[in-house]
Formats: sequence, C-alpha cells, structure tokens
Amino acid sequence: MLIVNADDWGRSRAETDAAWSCYQHGRITSVSAMVFMDDSRRAAELARDAGIDVGLHLNLTQPFSSSMPSGTQSSEHDRVVSFLNSHKYAFLLYNPALAAQFRYDYQSQLDEFRRLYGREPSHIDGHHHQHLCTNILIGSVIPAGEKVRRSFHFWPGEKSVVNRAYRRVVDIALRRRYRVTDYFFALAQCLQRDRMRRVCALARTATVEMMAHPANSTEHNYLMSKDYLADIGPVQMGTHKSG
Repeated sequence: MLIVNADDWGRSRAETDAAWSCYQHGRITSVSAMVFMDDSRRAAELARDAGIDVGLHLNLTQPFSSSMPSGTQSSEHDRVVSFLNSHKYAFLLYNPALAAQFRYDYQSQLDEFRRLYGREPSHIDGHHHQHLCTNILIGSVIPAGEKVRRSFHFWPGEKSVVNRAYRRVVDIALRRRYRVTDYFFALAQCLQRDRMRRVCALARTATVEMMAHPANSTEHNYLMSKDYLADIGPVQMGTHKSG
C-alpha cells in the first residue's frame, strides 16, 4: 500500500491549511504533527474532529514558536537545536554531553502530543529527518517497537555508493528495533525525476511511505491534479495506523 504523509502539520496556519485541503479531497492519508508551534493547538483540534491519522514530527532543529507549558524547559531544546545546526554533519556525531537533553526533548514533545491529541502518535518521524541523528539512534531515545520513518530509498545511480551504503546501515538498525515501511520517498524528488510510476509500482507489493509538503505550491498542485489520481489509481492507499 501507499501512505502519503504530509509533514509539518501545525507548524504554521498556512502549512496546516494546505495539508487539510489535501486531506479533505482524499489526496493524503496521514500527517505528522509538530508541537509547541504557532498552529499546533488548532491543528490538533482539526485532526481530532476529522479522525486524521497523526504521527509526531519530532522537531530537533527549529526553535519553538509558541508558548510552552509551565515546567517545560525550552533551554534543553535550544541546546539540541544549536548542536544539530552547528554544521552540516553534526547529525552524524554522538554528543554524550547532550544525551540527557535529547531524551528530555523527545519526551517533552511526546507528552505535549498526548496532551493535544489525547492519544499516542501513530508513527514518529523527524523535522529535517533528524530523528535519525546519531544521538537519537545510539541513545535509543525512541522506545523499541514504535513505528519510525526509515531513510530515503534511492536506486543505483541516484546517489553515491557511500551515501546508499550509509542509508542501508541505518535502515538495518531501524528494522532491528522499530517497525518501518519497506520503502520511503519524498514527493518533491519523485516529481523532479518522474519517479511516481515507479514508486506506485512498488506500492502494489510493498508498504511505501511518501512524504509530502502541501504548502509547497508545486507539490500541492500535483496532489490536487488529475495526473496524481491517475498515477495512484491502481494502488491501495493506507495509513500508518492501518499499516
């Protein structure tokens, strides 16, 4: 089956509304919600009322943009953000000095998700894919058994051998500890390289997640188009909860 997941739900009103319009027209199946952001509360209300499949979009790279509940320490989050934004390859490094901060940051966002949505997230992924940073993986911050987004899948020739080898190693580690889909793609990349038909063909025999950002006009226009409906026509659509 194919899971079409809209990221950044709740980060801003514009991003929530773009994903909401796609959901209302049956163009996406799931969303990933950010907490402690400008539109987090309204987005949660929409999702609860509509029964949308919602996961936690773990934010480790962007400052929170809304007020935080009493007792929650934004300074812990700010230290994590500062480290991961310090240089391009910071996500590859394990920082033992921030082990407690990564755990606190994950737990505080999970607790806020539970408070807003009144339930557990159906899956966990990360803003800028930083749920796959070394501190999260090596520190086993996310409990075993959760549904977690895997690395991007690339076919030979699309990325370097080293890049694809690293992704395979990460995916092996993820499969040992978590529940993951068989493949993961980004809609933006599929549109640039005309890979949609190939992705949909995989989804006929495997579980595939495709990440979308409906606030991007190119992605939104495609999701709302007849071409998109034609591409996904033969494919069974599903959610993280049903997968």
